[in-house]
Amino acid sequence: MKKAPTVAVATALSVAALAGGIGFTAGASQAEADRKPKPVVQNDFDPLGPAMHATKNAGRTVHYSDTGEKNATPVLFMGGTGTTARASGMTEFLRTTRQKLNLRLISVERNGFGDTEYDAKLGFDDYTSDVRAVLDKLHLRKAAVVAISGGGPYAAHFAADAPGRISSLHLAAALPPYGATAEYCGKSDAELTKYFGDQIRDPREWWGFPEDSPMHDIPGFTDRAEEDGGRSYYLRGQKGDPAAQVHEQKLYCERPGPDLSKLEAPAYVYTGAKDTTVPPATQARWNKALPSEPTVRTYDDSGHDVQYRHWDQILLDVAGYADRTAVCTGRKTRVLPHEKAERAVRKGATLGSCAWR
Repeated sequence: MKKAPTVAVATALSVAALAGGIGFTAGASQAEADRKPKPVVQNDFDPLGPAMHATKNAGRTVHYSDTGEKNATPVLFMGGTGTTARASGMTEFLRTTRQKLNLRLISVERNGFGDTEYDAKLGFDDYTSDVRAVLDKLHLRKAAVVAISGGGPYAAHFAADAPGRISSLHLAAALPPYGATAEYCGKSDAELTKYFGDQIRDPREWWGFPEDSPMHDIPGFTDRAEEDGGRSYYLRGQKGDPAAQVHEQKLYCERPGPDLSKLEAPAYVYTGAKDTTVPPATQARWNKALPSEPTVRTYDDSGHDVQYRHWDQILLDVAGYADRTAVCTGRKTRVLPHEKAERAVRKGATLGSCAWR
């Protein structure tokens, strides 16, 4: 009988707490409770990165990512050597801009990386076939192509084999399959296995950016890059096996490069003046290979990270605003006609989004 009042008091407190609503605590005034923001739970999931999909082509499984609205302008993203189809997610630090420009990123994974099984018999033509198959599956007749670094040779072969399916070609720090080959092309398979095996064993080494690279200013960028390295070389239990990497590097040694004479789409070349991996002199080979003179954008502030540092400009070019330049004036990002942008830079504005400041 003595415990009955305690139960009654507890019940009364519970009712009072419920009456106060979420966020109302004992002793808090109604005014304090009213100052809390109205609780809202979203209706849709936020993306955690590019979603992976699969299709069949020529008896093999082709893995690809697809990011963006289905009615948006399609963009084929061909990442650097040794990357997976999720590497396109490394550009999502400007996701809002991509969405506002109504762009859709699609990336087809290459032989032996990430989810994709390794087959030593496959080459550039097979990758072009895989890209065609993905575009067909998605009912896309044309797409813009953005290639960075080691994606350059693949973009060139796709442009040669399927020129009518490219609406515009964007080559950012992209390796051209023309001119003299790299020094490593003279090494044996055993030497290449040792050389690249040592590099890819630690994805942090593979994806290391110089200390002064602006990439370190992007929250989570370095972590995201290292994760893609792990995905490339370990996802299927490869345990850092360099076979696929050696195979891809040897493809880069193939000469002569593909004939681009049938390409009618406009082309853009983005070069970092400080790039020592694919230096400006090497990228200049694109000018000779392309049937029409490309638009060349050279940036003194960039090295082999130009594709990320100036991703905002690449997005503008892809979306059809090639006559505009993104600049940061004061604390506001503005998209101006080139001449006005140049005047703004002379007065102290900086190229690209104000986020870079």
